[in-house]
Amino acid sequence: MKRTNSISKNFLYNSILTSSNFIFPLLIYPYVSRVLGVEKIGVCEFTDSIINYFMLFSMMGINILGTREIAKVRDNKERLSEVFSSLFLLNLITTLAALFILLAAVLLVPQLQENLDLMCIGAFKVIFNFLLINWFYQGLEEFRYITLRSVFVKIAYLIAIFLCVKNQEDYGIYYLLSTLMFAGNAIINLIHSKKYIHLSFHFHVDKHGLKSYLYLGVYLILCSMYTTFNVTFLGFSCGNVQVGFYSTAYKIFTIALAFFSAFTTVALPRLSHYIVEGHIEKYKEMLNKTTELLFLVSIPMIAFFMINAKETIWLIAGQGYEGAIIPMMIIMPVMFVVGYEQILVIQGLMPINKDKAVLFNSSIGCLVGISLNMIFVEEYGAVGSAAVWLCAEICVLVCAQYFMKKYVGLGFPFLKLAKSISLYVPLFALLMGFHLILDNSWYKLILSGIGTIVYFLLLNIYITKNNILLTLISKNEHKRLYRTEE
Repeated sequence: MKRTNSISKNFLYNSILTSSNFIFPLLIYPYVSRVLGVEKIGVCEFTDSIINYFMLFSMMGINILGTREIAKVRDNKERLSEVFSSLFLLNLITTLAALFILLAAVLLVPQLQENLDLMCIGAFKVIFNFLLINWFYQGLEEFRYITLRSVFVKIAYLIAIFLCVKNQEDYGIYYLLSTLMFAGNAIINLIHSKKYIHLSFHFHVDKHGLKSYLYLGVYLILCSMYTTFNVTFLGFSCGNVQVGFYSTAYKIFTIALAFFSAFTTVALPRLSHYIVEGHIEKYKEMLNKTTELLFLVSIPMIAFFMINAKETIWLIAGQGYEGAIIPMMIIMPVMFVVGYEQILVIQGLMPINKDKAVLFNSSIGCLVGISLNMIFVEEYGAVGSAAVWLCAEICVLVCAQYFMKKYVGLGFPFLKLAKSISLYVPLFALLMGFHLILDNSWYKLILSGIGTIVYFLLLNIYITKNNILLTLISKNEHKRLYRTEE
C-alpha cells in the first residue's frame, strides 16, 4: 500500500474537517443552548463528562498507539491486517471492562441514577466509540476519507437536531442524536475498512506494545483529571447551572482550538514514519514549523476572544449565560498552552516512544488539577474550574518542555514568543478601541473579526513575510493557474 497524500494535502483535508468542527457547533450550539436552557445543557454535559471517562478507559491508548503502529506497517497489507486485528481485540477487552464498571457505577451512585435514561444512551456511545476505529484511518493518513465521512454525518446530525429538538424536554433526544452521530461514523468506518484489511482472531501484542497501550491510556485518563474532570467535579459540587456556564466557555475554546489541532493530528503518523526511517532532521524541522504555526494562529485568536468574550457568549449561547464570560476569558490563554503541549507531547515525545515521560507529565497535571479543584471549585464555581485548568496545563507544559530539552535538545522559544507578542500589540490596541467605542455587540464582533483578519494577513505577508503562510498562498495560486491553463 503506497502512501500518496502529502502532508500539505492531509493538512488541507484535516483543516476542512476541523473547520466543520468549527462551523457545525456554531450552527447547532446557539440553537440548542437557547431551546434547552443552561440547566438542561448542564445535565447533558455532566452526563457526558461521566461517559467520557468510561470512553477513555475503554480506549486506553489505542488512538495514539494505533495511529503509530498502523503508520509503521501501512505498506504491508498482510502485516496491516495482523496489527489491526491484534489492536482491535485488545481494545475490545478494555471496552467490555469499561461497560461492566459503568453498569456497576450506575447501580451504586444515586446521582447517576437520577439521569438513568441518559446514562443508558451513554453506554451505547461507549460501544460505538470503540467501533469508530479512527486510529486505523489516521495511521493510513486517509484524511480525505475521514473528512468526507465526518462532514456527511454532521450534516445529517444538524438536520436531525433542528427537526427533533423543539423544547427543554427534548434534552434526552439531543443526547441520543449525539450518540447516533457516533454510530453513523462507526458503521461507515467498519464497512469501508474491508477495502484495506480483513479482521481475524490473530492476537499478538508484545510486551512493549501492551505497556505502551497502558501507559498512553493512563496518560489520557490522567489528562482528563485536569481537563474534563472539572465538569464532573463541578456537577457534583455546584450543580448543573455552573456546569452549563463552564461547558459553554469550554465549547467556544474547543471551536477556536480546532484549526491548530488539525495539523497535530496529521503530523503524528508522519513523524512516527520519520523516526522509523531515521530522518531525525526532518523530524526536528517539522516540530519547528509546527511551533511557528502555533504562534501564527494562537496569539491573534486569544486576543480576539478575550476582548470580545461577552459578545461571543451572547452570540453563541444567548441570554442567561453571562456566568460563562469570565471563565471564557480565563480559558482562552489555554489555547497557546495546550497548543504547545501538543507539539511537545504528541509530536515530540510520542513518536520517539518516550511514553514514561508522557505519563509523568500527565501525573503532575492530574495532581495539580485535583488538588486545586478541591480548594477552589466549590467556592468559585465555573470561574474556579477555568483557573484550575489553566494552572494545571501550565504545569504540564513545564514538565513536557524539560523532557523535550533532555531527549530532543529543543528548548522553549522565549525570544520567538516575545517577538510574536510584540508584533500583535497594535492589534490588541485596535480591538480594545472597537470594544470601548462601539456599543452594538454585532458591530464589535464584525469589526473586530475583520480587523483581526486584515491585520494578520498584512503582518504575515508584507511585514514578517511568514514562510508558512507565503508557501500556502503560493501553492494555492500555482494550483489555480494550473487549472486555468487546463
